[in-house]
Amino acid sequence: MPKSSIHFNISERKVLLRIVDILFVLMVLYVVGHLFEFSYFYITQENCTWILVLILYISIFGSIFELYDLQKSSKFDKVWINVLLTSSATVLFYMLTPYLTPVLPANRLQIVYFFLSVFVAILIWRFAYTHFIFSPRFYKKVLLVGETSNIRAIIETFKDADPNYKVMGFINCELKKGEKLNHKDVVEYQPKHIFKVIKDENVSEVVIASYNSENITPTLYKDLITLLERGIPIKEYTQVYEELTQRIPVQFVGKDFYKYFPFSRTNQNKMYLFFYRLFDILISVLGGVFSVLFVPFILLGNLLGNRGPLFYVQERIGKNGKVFKIIKYRTMVTDAEKNGAVWAEKNDSRITPFGKFMRSSRIDEMPQFINVLKGEMSLIGPRPERPYFVKELSEVLPFYETRHIIKPGLTGWAQVKTRYGSSVDDSLLKLQHDLYYIKHRSFALDVNILVKTLSTVIFFRGQ
Repeated sequence: MPKSSIHFNISERKVLLRIVDILFVLMVLYVVGHLFEFSYFYITQENCTWILVLILYISIFGSIFELYDLQKSSKFDKVWINVLLTSSATVLFYMLTPYLTPVLPANRLQIVYFFLSVFVAILIWRFAYTHFIFSPRFYKKVLLVGETSNIRAIIETFKDADPNYKVMGFINCELKKGEKLNHKDVVEYQPKHIFKVIKDENVSEVVIASYNSENITPTLYKDLITLLERGIPIKEYTQVYEELTQRIPVQFVGKDFYKYFPFSRTNQNKMYLFFYRLFDILISVLGGVFSVLFVPFILLGNLLGNRGPLFYVQERIGKNGKVFKIIKYRTMVTDAEKNGAVWAEKNDSRITPFGKFMRSSRIDEMPQFINVLKGEMSLIGPRPERPYFVKELSEVLPFYETRHIIKPGLTGWAQVKTRYGSSVDDSLLKLQHDLYYIKHRSFALDVNILVKTLSTVIFFRGQ
C-alpha cells in the first residue's frame, strides 16, 4: 500500500485559508504593536472584543471578495487584488464601528500601520500558499474505476472544481473493451494492475464511475474490498462530483433518482419556513424602501437610454408549476421578441446600454421585491423560468421540473455559481446547482448565497 501523504480535501483547504489569514493578521499586528509606536490595536485579554470584530470582518469581506475561491486562490496574480479589496474593506468598516473597536487615533499614521499590517499579513500567507501548499506534494491522488463512456467529462469536471484533486489513472472495467481513453494526463490500466498502480502512484482514494454493476467482476470486487480493508477510501463518483462541484450530476443519474437526491428536511421544517418567510418580508420591505432612492436615476436613465416603458411584466413558472407575473425594470428594446421567445445571451444586442448597466448591477431585479411580498417568490431560490422554456427544457433535461418544488428566488445558488443560461447546456449547469440547493437547503447555505450575491453586485457580474 502507498505511503501516507499530506493532502487537503476541498473544504479543508477553505478552512485552512480562513484560519491562517486570521492567525497571520493577528501575529503581524502583535509584532508591529511591540516593535513600532503602534497603539491603535493592542492584542490583550481586555481587548478580546476588538479581536473578535476584526476576525468577523476578515471572514465576511474575504468571502465577498472571493479570497476563499479555490480556483482564484491558487493563482497569486489574481488573488493579490482580492487581498487588497478585503484589507481595505476590513479596515474601513473596522474604523466605522468605534463602539466595538478602538477609538480613532489622532495620529493618522496609526491607520496606515493598521492597514499595512492586515494587507501584508494576508499577502505573505497567500504567497506562501500559492508557491508551497499549492504544489504536487499536497495533491490528492485518485484512481478512477469504470467504463470509458463519460469518463472524460468526469475527469475534466473534477479538474475544474479542484486543481489539487488529481486523477492519476483509470481502471477500465469494461468486459467488452471498446475505444481507449486517450487522455493526455490520465493513463488507462487493466483491473489486474490496480494494486500496482495504487502503490506506484501513491493513490489515496478510489472512485467508482461504473454505470453497469455487471462490469465489477467478482475478482475486481474482491480487490476493492481488500483495498477498503487496508484503509483506502472508496467512493461513488456522483458523491465525489457533488462534494467537489456543489451541484447534483443529474446527467449521470438514472431512474433511481431518489437514491441520489433525498430532499432536505429543511424544506418541510415549519420553524425554518416561518423565519424564512419573515426574513423575505423584512428584506423585501427594506429593499423596496431602499430601491426608491434609485427611482430618479432609473427614470432618467430609462428616458435617455431605454426610451420606452419603465417596467416589464412577464409570465414565469413558480412553486408547484403555478404561473405568475414577474415585474422587472425593462432592459431590452421594446420589440425584443417580436418573432417569438428566444434565449437571452451575454452581450445580447437587444439589451440597451442602460439596460446592460442595470443587469450588471442587478438593479433591474428590484421591482421583484413586490413578487416576494406577494409570496410568489422568495429572496433565495431557483430563478423562475418562462413557461415556453420550461416546456422545452423539461423534454431534454432530466428532473428539470423538480426545481419547482420550492418558490423561485431573486437570487440563488445557480446565480452566484455559474454564468447566464443562454443554451440547454447552460440550463443543465444551472439545474445541477438548483437541485443542490434544494437538497442542502439550510440557513448556512442561504447566508453563503447572500454573501456571494454581494460579490456578484460589487464585481458587476449580473447578466
